[in-house]
Amino acid sequence: MFTATLLTSPEARTLDTALITSLRNAWGGGEITVLADAEAVEFPLVNFPDNFQAVWADLQARRVDLCLQPTEGRRKKMLLADMDSTMIQQECIDELADEAGVGARVKDITARAMNGELDFDGALTERVGLLRGLPVSVIDRVLDTRITLMPGGPALLATMKANGAYCALVSGGFTAFTARIAATLGFDENRANTLLTEGDRLSGQVARPILGRQAKVQALDEITARLGLTDADVLAVGDGANDLGMLTRAGAGVALHAKPSVAAECDLRINFGDLTALLYLQGYARADFAG
Repeated sequence: MFTATLLTSPEARTLDTALITSLRNAWGGGEITVLADAEAVEFPLVNFPDNFQAVWADLQARRVDLCLQPTEGRRKKMLLADMDSTMIQQECIDELADEAGVGARVKDITARAMNGELDFDGALTERVGLLRGLPVSVIDRVLDTRITLMPGGPALLATMKANGAYCALVSGGFTAFTARIAATLGFDENRANTLLTEGDRLSGQVARPILGRQAKVQALDEITARLGLTDADVLAVGDGANDLGMLTRAGAGVALHAKPSVAAECDLRINFGDLTALLYLQGYARADFAG
């Protein structure tokens, strides 16, 4: 059995009943369940439809996300989440670079690295080098004035934790940011890179080894082993090329507003919904949200 989930932006709430019913009928689906009025619905299917990709593309043009996944085991016991452009709306290193006066250069490198065009370790080393001499105090200022949570994040964490899930934040960014974000949202643990300092300024170096793509997979392996879970129990979410390892290993890997090269590798793609989409994919209705 499969479950088809259709959803759109919580701000738009443009799901059309006639559209949903027509698709359900065309695919021979079961009863439609409304998860959030005009925002998210689901219905069961016996078989995976041959024309899924064509229908997905048509719905994208209508700003509707469509996901199809096995029904069994879709409510997960662990969340493994990227931070930059996933749990928060910014890339932390780009914001620091703006403060250092090298924003445009660093943003270009970041975009290429996240799309898989550059080696992650080399790109991070180059970008951190451009931050040399920046006062450490700038980190708190950036956190206070530039960083905003991705919509839906608090509800995602609160609801999954209320239902017994373990939540880990794994980032190719920096511990100075993940510590604050993890505490704010309620993550059980966080892993990231460490910016090195010289006195009260950034040295332009990052501690080794660099936490990149493989380190996120390692986090998945270590945490599931510790908790007695399997890959199938994990919901992973991210947007960049360095997330692909964990996204393709997890039982449910969600590409959230992802770079094209990343979305192309993932079965579950959310382009219009926010982080609450991850709850709808697990069968939670808005009435079930905690917090």
